[in-house]
Amino acid sequence: MNDTIDAPVVDDTTENSVIAQCDNFFAPVSFDLIDQLVGQYTQQRQNIEDFGHYLDTRVDTAVLEYFAAGNDVEQRYRITSLHGLLKVEGALKALDAAYWDKALKLTDVLDCMPQARRSEWFEQIRQAKTPPFEADSVRATLMDLLSSRARFLAERVDGLFRSLSNTHVTNRPEGFSKRMILNYVIDGIGFPCTRKAGHINDLRAVIARLLGREEPKWTATYPILKYLYQDPGVWYSLDGGALRLRVYKKGTAHLEVHPDLAWRLNQILAYLYPSAIPAKFRSSTSERANKKSTAPLMQRPLPHAVLAILNDARVRTDLMPGHFVVHLLDHNTKNPAAQEAASVLNGLGGVAHKGNQQMQVFDYDPTALLEEIFISGCVPDRKSHQFYPTPSSLAQQLQQAAEITSEHRVLEPSAGQGALIAGLAPDQVTCVEISALHAQILREKGFSNVHQMDFMAYSQQCTTRFDRIVMNPPFSQGRWREHLTAASTLVGSKGRLVAILPSGARNRVQLDGFDCQYSLVIDNAFAGTSVSVVILSANRTH
Repeated sequence: MNDTIDAPVVDDTTENSVIAQCDNFFAPVSFDLIDQLVGQYTQQRQNIEDFGHYLDTRVDTAVLEYFAAGNDVEQRYRITSLHGLLKVEGALKALDAAYWDKALKLTDVLDCMPQARRSEWFEQIRQAKTPPFEADSVRATLMDLLSSRARFLAERVDGLFRSLSNTHVTNRPEGFSKRMILNYVIDGIGFPCTRKAGHINDLRAVIARLLGREEPKWTATYPILKYLYQDPGVWYSLDGGALRLRVYKKGTAHLEVHPDLAWRLNQILAYLYPSAIPAKFRSSTSERANKKSTAPLMQRPLPHAVLAILNDARVRTDLMPGHFVVHLLDHNTKNPAAQEAASVLNGLGGVAHKGNQQMQVFDYDPTALLEEIFISGCVPDRKSHQFYPTPSSLAQQLQQAAEITSEHRVLEPSAGQGALIAGLAPDQVTCVEISALHAQILREKGFSNVHQMDFMAYSQQCTTRFDRIVMNPPFSQGRWREHLTAASTLVGSKGRLVAILPSGARNRVQLDGFDCQYSLVIDNAFAGTSVSVVILSANRTH
């Protein structure tokens, strides 16, 4: 999984080139929902005013005193307190604040706001100090906020710098060129600071925009900081390697941005401070390009909506003794994000529980793996390929290359759930599968000759020779090499071995006694990963 992300093309001739492109980042906003909200507000306001008028003109104060005495025996509110509690002015201020909160949440403006501006709005709403919720005022304010989204992009980057520790020498004014240190990311009792989490999330949102990816919700980084605090001092990659973060027990966090993105972020920062960021940190010069060659390559992360669903999933042990059932709380099977989250679980070895893709059974505890996926944004290398079911299109290519007929004896060394042998006569196929859960699925599909064991152990004891071997071996730690070599020893005279291999193997791996042919590279072969593969067709020559 070493494919790089093609970064957006940025015109280096102008400092504001990144900002100039920002309008393309945002979808137009319809005000139909705002009009509906104003209508609801008007009705609620009228109800409050009518109720206040009724209290003033129709209700005997002695009646209110009896209500207070009978329903709040402990405190026995005085009648003056009840009058204070039922003032129309205060109720209308609370109504204004509540509807401003609703209006902001009807658009993407809260997600686009820098943390500092978000905090100001939330404080006004909390204290009920917002402006009156009047139609013209609401439209004008929202239009102003929405039209400021491009500037907000720069302010979000700036907000992170303003929150940096001023006691660490690595926090330098040249922008995103060195490690950055933030104090008090975790408070004294072990909880993330909402404001600092918001600043880091702002940076992640800007990076997402630069990568052409949807932004994380403004609350997305808080749970990540909780996870990192449980493993203090360890670097974690976020968003496919776009940045790295580690958190210490004392509450300090270190943050590094990938070099391919750092200079673009500096261009955005220079929008606010044109003379503050040295020119060499605002362009991708050959010198900086050479430095970034040593940085790890970025991966293509999963959508944030998918990651949010996976983070909310519950791992249960009460449904099937000895197994783990991952329950996705989003039951909307028509939601593309929910569908992709279910596909990720299936790719990690999950099997739908009684046909329900939103509840998947595992024969291992996937809790730690789900946390890792949520933090990094990607399926980790060690899991990304070896459990992913082969897509039907790729499986069909493999079967076509194998040219299997009804007379052939077929071996599938890492059978999984049987994607490569779909459509073949079960009695002509021998399956080897290490997962007991998947082995059971194969048997239920009618494959009677199923060996539930590691293929390397099977290859050492097997005396049968096969006419065709179709395989999708595990890639991690180069294990595909030993699996391929072991499989080649089981190919009979004039037999054929067809395998899915990493793209780097193309034309570089040859098998003794075989004529080897390779397909063209197939990019993004497995959903949710950036794996590129080739198909090897090897015919035994003697």
